[in-house]
Amino acid sequence: MPSPNRLNFSPGPGALPQEVLAQASEAIIQAPGTNQSVLGISHRTDWFKNIVSELEAGFRSLLSIPPDYHVLFLQGGSSLQFSMVPMLLLRGTGLTAEYLRTGYWSSKSIPDARLEGEVEVLYDGESSHFNRLPGQDELLHDPSAAYFHYISNETVEGLQFHTLPGLDTVARVCDMSSDFMTAPLDVRNYSLIYAHAQKNLGPSGVTIVILKAGLLTKAPDRIPSMLDYRNHVEMGSIYNTPPVFAIYVTLLVARWLKDSVGGLEKMAAINARKALALYGIMDRHPSFFRLHAADKKDRSLMNLAFHLPTPALEQAFLEQSAAAGFYGLEGHRSLGGLRASLYNSVTEEDVNELLEFMDDFRTRHA
Repeated sequence: MPSPNRLNFSPGPGALPQEVLAQASEAIIQAPGTNQSVLGISHRTDWFKNIVSELEAGFRSLLSIPPDYHVLFLQGGSSLQFSMVPMLLLRGTGLTAEYLRTGYWSSKSIPDARLEGEVEVLYDGESSHFNRLPGQDELLHDPSAAYFHYISNETVEGLQFHTLPGLDTVARVCDMSSDFMTAPLDVRNYSLIYAHAQKNLGPSGVTIVILKAGLLTKAPDRIPSMLDYRNHVEMGSIYNTPPVFAIYVTLLVARWLKDSVGGLEKMAAINARKALALYGIMDRHPSFFRLHAADKKDRSLMNLAFHLPTPALEQAFLEQSAAAGFYGLEGHRSLGGLRASLYNSVTEEDVNELLEFMDDFRTRHA
C-alpha cells in the first residue's frame, strides 16, 4: 500500500500537498507564534488578522490582482455565490443576465439567478449530454446585459474553457472553483471571480471572491447582511466568525505555490504534463477508455471523465484500484463511470502510478 495521503484523485475535497499537511497537523497542536491550537484561536486576534492579510497579499502577488479589485474570503461555497452574484448584479436592474449551461454545476447556478430577474441561457448542452462546450460564434450576446456568467471548468463532465467567452463590454462573472490558481490568468478580464477552496486551494469551508470595486457602487438596497459583499469588504472578510482553520491551510497552500512550486506558470506546466500523460493512454486505446468530452479542444486539465466498455468492468476497475491504494476515481452520480481529478496537489508520480495501473488493467481485461 502507498503511504497515506497519496494517490488521491478525488474530485473534491481534493488532495493537499504533503508539506502543507505536515504544517497543518502541527498547527492543530500549536499554531506558529502562539501557544494555542489553530482550532481554538479567536478570529478577532491580531494573529488571525495577519493570516488573512498575508493570504490576500499572496493571492494578489500570484495573480497580479489590480488594486481596484477586492479579495474576500467567504463561506457557503459556490452554491451561495449562485445567489449572491445575481442579488448584487441583477436585482432591480430590469436587465437580463446571460448564462451558459454547460454541465451539472452550471445548471445549478441558473435557478437562483432567476429569483432575482430575467435570465437568458445562451447555450444549453443538455441535448448533447454536456459533452462539448460552445464556441464564441454560437453565442448571441446582448451588449446591454447585466452580466455574463459561466463556469470555467465542469468537474462532472470533464470540460474546460481554454478561450475566453463573453463580451469585454459586459461584466464577466466566472465560477473558477475547480481550476482557480492552476495557471496564470488576467483578472482584469473579469468583473467577478469566485472559487471554493476544496479543489486546488485548501480544505472545504472557505470561498474566494475577487470582484471589481466599482460593482459595489450600484449595489441594491435590502440585501441580507451576510449576503452583502459590502459588509465583508468593510470588515476585511471577518464580518462574522470565519473558517479559521480553512483560511490558515489555504495560506499554507498559497505559500507552497509561491515558494515550493515557483508560481503559477510552473504550476500550469506541471498540470499540463499530468493531463497530457493521462489523456495519452486514453487516446491510444479509445475503445477501452471512452472519454466523455467529445472534442479535444474542450478537454479539462483538471477532471478526466470516462467510461469503460461495460459497467462490470467499471466496477472491477474501482475495486482493484482501491485495493491498490488509489482513492476518488468514481464518476459523479449524475454521469456514472469513472473520473480522475488532477488538481494542483496531485503529483506527477501519482499520475504515473495511475497510468501503470490503467495500462495493466486494460491488458488484463481488453
